[in-house]
Amino acid sequence: MDSTTPVVFLHAFPLSSAMWRPQHGVVGGRTVLTPDFPGFGDRTVDTPDLERFARAVLDRMDAAGIGRAILVGLSMGGYVALGFQALWPGRVAGMVLADTKAGSDDPAGRVKRTDQAARVRQEGVAWLAEALLPALLGETTRQTRPEVVAEVRRMAEAADPEGVARALEAMRERPDSTPGLGAIQVPVLALVGEEDTLTPVAEARKIAEGVPDGRLVVIPGAGHLSNLESPKAFNEALTSFLG
Repeated sequence: MDSTTPVVFLHAFPLSSAMWRPQHGVVGGRTVLTPDFPGFGDRTVDTPDLERFARAVLDRMDAAGIGRAILVGLSMGGYVALGFQALWPGRVAGMVLADTKAGSDDPAGRVKRTDQAARVRQEGVAWLAEALLPALLGETTRQTRPEVVAEVRRMAEAADPEGVARALEAMRERPDSTPGLGAIQVPVLALVGEEDTLTPVAEARKIAEGVPDGRLVVIPGAGHLSNLESPKAFNEALTSFLG
């Protein structure tokens, strides 16, 4: 990867591009994009389809004059990165897939997302933000870093309810990306928090072992939002990969 290749950060659910603040300034002189997916930071509710999210990223890259970029996607952002790569592989120079997985939802997961979307439309997002905290953040963070817990709660509660509901439906319908891992011809870093229970280490290992040029980094003491929970270790892994 060229040392000037731009980096595009793709945020997690149900947060926004604000989650990437700890990564600002660690990618050298590269051009950086941190787009918000439809229904989140930009408050634009759009079609519940992760391909639409990927097309929104492509539009941002085109508008910025970016040909190829390194995609850094965490959780839902990882789903979007995999979808983007499948559609426009020539626009991807490398990927960091953090705290995510290549597989689709199982039947129980699909039902859960459907139920959550319905309740969010009825009651708003505050209950979901509170319910997700134990899964989004590792035990170490919850016990020792109350400021991170509060920050994640604030970001989640700021999301648009309809945007959140549609994102849940989009993730519910996402395809299984596992069969396409072997065709990915760019370097891939699978990065995961050791305490991640949503997309655990085993899922990251499947990605690292499934692509021809894959590597795995496990971050101790971090859960699903590893970039916020352990920014120093996350940034070290990221800058090493970019280098």
